[in-house]
Formats: sequence, C-alpha cells, structure tokens
Amino acid sequence: MALAGERSERLFFTGDLGQRIFQQPFSWKSLGVDVRGHSHTLKICYRTSHQIRTQADRLLPAAVSDVDGHAESRKGTISLFDGPPLQIATFASEEDERDAVALWIAERLEDGVVPKEIAVFVRSEAELGRACAAVVEVGAEVLVGAMHAAKGLEFRAVAVIAYDDEMIPSQDRIAAVADDADLEDVYDTERHLLYVACTCARDHLLVTGIDPASEFLADMVGR
Repeated sequence: MALAGERSERLFFTGDLGQRIFQQPFSWKSLGVDVRGHSHTLKICYRTSHQIRTQADRLLPAAVSDVDGHAESRKGTISLFDGPPLQIATFASEEDERDAVALWIAERLEDGVVPKEIAVFVRSEAELGRACAAVVEVGAEVLVGAMHAAKGLEFRAVAVIAYDDEMIPSQDRIAAVADDADLEDVYDTERHLLYVACTCARDHLLVTGIDPASEFLADMVGR
C-alpha cells in the first residue's frame, strides 16, 4: 500500500478461498485493506477439466468465507474444456492399491503424458512410502509429495492415494482439538487440502484408498 500511494484502485488481489489450507488465516482488513464491496468472483476455470472441477467442488460448501466476512460463491463456475472421467477406487490392501496406481501411471505414459506432467500426492510424509512403491513399480520418474506441496502446482495427471479412513481427515489433528469450533476448522482445512491436491490435475485424476476409505469419498462421488 505504501508503494502504491493513495490513488484509488491502487491494489489488485486475486485468489481462491477454496485453496486455503492453513488453519490460521489472517485479516486483510486489519492491515487496512478492505475488499468488501470491491470484489468480483471469476467464474471461468482455465486449468482444470469440467469432470475434475465439478467433483472436487463437492468437497467444499456452496460458499466459502474469509475472516473479514467476505463470502465467495462457488456456484455457476464453468470449465473451458472437458476431460475423461476421474477415477475413484478403494482396495483391500496396500499392494492392490500400489499395482493399480502403477498401472494407471503406465497408461498415462502410453497416452503421451510425459513423466514431469504426472504427480502422486499423499496426505503426509508418513504415506510417502506407498506413493514411492507405485512409482518404483512402473519405473517412471514422476513427482511424489505430500498434499501441502501441491499448492500452486499444475500437472496433466495426478494420483491422490492413501485416501484411507483416519488418514484424511488427519486423526492426529482431530485428537488435538479442544472444542467443536476447532474441530470444524480441522475438517474445513482437511477438505480444502484434498481439494487443492485434486485440482492440480488438468486432464486426469485418480483417487485411491484402502477400504474403509475416507469419509470425504462419499462427498466426491455424490453419495
């Protein structure tokens, strides 16, 4: 603000409240930046297919708000292109999941997707071994990381694996909450985290877990 001076319309911010993955947001208004009444919600999605965006959006409410009370409606958004249906599957064992993820990566490579355009994300570092096992099996050098590392990235194909019950939402975070308000914050940020990982995918998305899968799975498939 100091650099921009006192001119009207001197600052421009763009962002997506659905991408908020940290539990402690801050107030722009407290810093002298009040966007209420000066904002517009963009409705055209350029980077994610209609199929991926519509199902990922089911993880979030129809509107999300920031700490200053600015609400962003998520209704009416459209994507500029279609893609293949995303794949959501649960398995009886980690070995079955590993084989399925390896096969999916191999199929993407056969489709012409280059390794650097493929990523495999898990909830935390504790599950990285499962992702690496699938990548080693297929013998491809693709990116492997925790979901927090997905923020701001984009790939043609993304696999979100280890989508197990008690993995996401994180049971460690749930066990640490002190009251219902904190619990709601945990669920919200865990949903946003999964949303961020899924919407890194432009064309292809695979979501897998071990049965019983995360409770968020029912939301994504519309049950």
